Amino acid sequence: MTEPTPEAFRRAASRYATGIAIVTTTWQGHDHAMTANSFASVSLDPVMALVCVQRDTRFHEAILGSGTWAVGFLPEGGQGTARWFATRGRPLDGQLDPFPHHRGGNGAVLLDAMLSGLELATEQVIRAGDHDVVIGRVTDVHLPTSEVPPTVYFASRYRSLAP
Repeated sequence: MTEPTPEAFRRAASRYATGIAIVTTTWQGHDHAMTANSFASVSLDPVMALVCVQRDTRFHEAILGSGTWAVGFLPEGGQGTARWFATRGRPLDGQLDPFPHHRGGNGAVLLDAMLSGLELATEQVIRAGDHDVVIGRVTDVHLPTSEVPPTVYFASRYRSLAP
């Protein structure tokens, strides 16, 4: 048995393979983005999903202030994109410039290089430790035109699926 310290928990949880999502929102005239592996579908009726957002980040204030957001799932080879949007303190202005993107109907950015994307409107926020669980109703779905493998995260490293 191991004591449930934050370090032990992080190590144990890293053994659960996850996809990588880029979550975006637009608030007070600025685009905000973050890398997330804490995305999950919630409900099919109504169609809902969630993302967990650390409370002490500028993205937290933006997603709660905006009330609308988008999420896109990274294809294989997306490690550089994931690392960039996980970098704390990166410049707010111009952070999306290196990545081809477009705006969804709700105004949030969707990167062009995504496996699929969703647009959401916040329905509920649940306080959970140092994060908030942001639950959104899906307002639009962007489906892929081709099938490519995802970028996955396992054992604290970005990985690719074997063919």
